[in-house]
Amino acid sequence: MQRMTPQNLRVPGPTPIPSDIVEAMTNPMINHRGPEFHALIDKATEQLKQVFMTKNDLLILTASGTGALEASLVNTLSPGDRVLSATAGSFGDRFTDMAEAYGADVKRLEFEWGGPIDPGAIRKVLQSEPKIKAVLVTHNETSTGVTHPMEEIAKVVKGEFDKLLLVDAVSSLGCIPLPVDAWGCDLVGTASQKGFMIPPGLAFISISERGWEAQQTAKMPRFYFDLAEARRFLKQGQTPFTPNLSALYGLSLALDKLLDEGLESVFGRHAGIGQLTRDGVRELGLELLVADESYASNTVTAVKMPESVDGKKFLRLMRTDHNVVLAGGQGKMSDDIFRIGHLGHVTENDINGVMAALKEVLPEVGFNP
Repeated sequence: MQRMTPQNLRVPGPTPIPSDIVEAMTNPMINHRGPEFHALIDKATEQLKQVFMTKNDLLILTASGTGALEASLVNTLSPGDRVLSATAGSFGDRFTDMAEAYGADVKRLEFEWGGPIDPGAIRKVLQSEPKIKAVLVTHNETSTGVTHPMEEIAKVVKGEFDKLLLVDAVSSLGCIPLPVDAWGCDLVGTASQKGFMIPPGLAFISISERGWEAQQTAKMPRFYFDLAEARRFLKQGQTPFTPNLSALYGLSLALDKLLDEGLESVFGRHAGIGQLTRDGVRELGLELLVADESYASNTVTAVKMPESVDGKKFLRLMRTDHNVVLAGGQGKMSDDIFRIGHLGHVTENDINGVMAALKEVLPEVGFNP
């Protein structure tokens, strides 16, 4: 296969991979039941705990981020359990649908796409339905570019009602602050192809003591995503099933890089690039989907597609004429927005390149502010 020219890949995952991480992933295969793998997974697990800011158990799964979310559900819930799922976008809906697929009795608490989840609304539901066992929340909604107020939500769910809190952190963890222990999150799942700067194929999940207690009585079916088995094998320096070894090599170096930079610096870098992106979009006369910038994501920016613009043609010209790959909308906003990903291995020059391309392409597709 002919090698592809690198793109200015500005989708919210998969994200570009630094060249030294690409090189690390070319290391030879080793026995995943041997001592070298034992050392590799032990190191990665302990470093991931630092990124999650947790002392809870941390498990590495060979899966996408959806696998980590499925694991969080099937290891803590039983069919018929009453669950509250707060959603304001496509990925919040997916988390909800997954719980329903496994037989949970789900109360959907829906919010406007492009706006934040309201902790007060969660409080009202929990007050009225004491039998709710768990609350599902997507920390950063990739489909709308909104970061929900997770700390305030956790104060309600954990501090006021002491319910299980299951968090989708796929497009936030490692980029946006999410101190798992400080906020009392019980199960938090994320994936490799976002802020961790490696390819798709690994998922990471933390589980609290409260989560393990729920696991003891959970009756949802599980086999591949049995976290008790994953923990048992990890004590032997192994995984229950064949791991994505090449991605683990990349992960090891990626974690070195993240921790050497320092988490506060990583968060600050994403905040700066997020602000650069939003400012650039406004300067071009475009409108952001998120009206209240205090909830605007620092990993992905959603931009309203001007009514006069053919969205498919616009995205095609950005890619073919300028080598800039943007994401379209999802779900009910498929034709209404486009999205600029800016997480993981991204620089100000990458964003400046996006803005320069937008400045040329937008007039070509009929947008003249």
